[in-house]
Amino acid sequence: MQLPEIQVMRTDLQHLQTILDSVSDGVFTVDNDMCITLFNRGAENITGVPREKALGQPCCEIFRTNACFNNCPLRQAIASCKSINNREVTILDQNNREIPISVNAAVLLNLEGEAIGGVETFRDLSQLRALSGEFRKKFSFQDMISRNHKMQQLFDIIPDVAESDVTVLLQGESGTGKELFARALHNLSARKDASLVVINCGALPEQLLEAEFFGVRKGAYTGAAMDRLGRLASAEGGTLFLDEIGDLPLSLQVKLLRVLENREYQPLGSDETKVANVRFITATHHDLAELVEQKRFRRDLLYRLNIVTLKIPPLNERQEDIPLLLDISLERFCKKHGKRIHSFSPDALELLLTHQYIGNVRELINIVERAVILCRGTQIEHRHLPPSAEKNDSRAATAGISAAELKQLLQRFSGKRSQIAHHLGIDRTTLWRWLKKHNLG
Repeated sequence: MQLPEIQVMRTDLQHLQTILDSVSDGVFTVDNDMCITLFNRGAENITGVPREKALGQPCCEIFRTNACFNNCPLRQAIASCKSINNREVTILDQNNREIPISVNAAVLLNLEGEAIGGVETFRDLSQLRALSGEFRKKFSFQDMISRNHKMQQLFDIIPDVAESDVTVLLQGESGTGKELFARALHNLSARKDASLVVINCGALPEQLLEAEFFGVRKGAYTGAAMDRLGRLASAEGGTLFLDEIGDLPLSLQVKLLRVLENREYQPLGSDETKVANVRFITATHHDLAELVEQKRFRRDLLYRLNIVTLKIPPLNERQEDIPLLLDISLERFCKKHGKRIHSFSPDALELLLTHQYIGNVRELINIVERAVILCRGTQIEHRHLPPSAEKNDSRAATAGISAAELKQLLQRFSGKRSQIAHHLGIDRTTLWRWLKKHNLG
């Protein structure tokens, strides 16, 4: 009686093995000690490990994944009696090559409902990753990437604009990547071997900004203990990028106009006239024509700046770029912080794909870096995302908030601007602009 039963079991097992060998995905089972009891041909092909060598071995010695001990999907499935789906991990094959795989794991139960081990199926993602790399390459330009047709049009004309040496005005909301466009224009120009110098026109008081811009001679004002070169001199032969040009004080707008017209300027406290061999690129989130009507920006300066105007669309107008940016940001910050995180969980991904990104690409990048830092496993979960990722404050996309609300927030957060910006789901530059608007800065 015993022998026929054994024969039937062997026949059934051979039949099961034949079925599983016809599947291209890797399939293996383990007992409660995590030793391999079944290993199909797909698993052999992906890992490079022969079945005879794998059977009876602890699965961690065969797969050597980055998740084997701290975040093993098979252990989690057995312990929780719940299936694990689409978990991405990286294994080492027989030749110590890293292979990305997508894993599904489940517990194996006997007829009494007791756990007797687990089963895992896995799929080689190498080809998909290679295709993804080709896909990225197709839509990449300098240090930027986009599938959006408006962005692709910008990518197409930038080389021509870069060669022309004309003054360029970059228009776009905060966080859209205006400095990246400025760098692309510089790197593709004949001035690429000289410096690209950046100055934020809204970051300094007027007198300090003038000294920073034109340079200063010793004794020009209290504290000027020595001669100091300005950004114009530092950019000689190269490119000067004037960010937030809409915040430039009117008195400096007059002096900038002179530089644009005849390339002449004088360091602060000096009678010596210098000539600037510099290409100018400017950027703003303001509508400069509107500022002209408000007498806050010179019309003649606007005409000098907008010889070529490039308008950069906000991220909420190119949502097809969000998956690309998430993927690239995850890869970038994993390298930076030494992490092996391969994916976002379905609920985290859904939240990230539907978020409004009022702070544009900069906000997306900050969210991903925070999540990478907090994540201890191989997948970013909902809990790793900041509360602001779940809030889409429509006020931030329009005129901001009232002075009264800002005063309440200043009091609530003891004047800590980074916390206020985080609470509102905006970047600190936007908050600074609102505070300045209401004379609370």
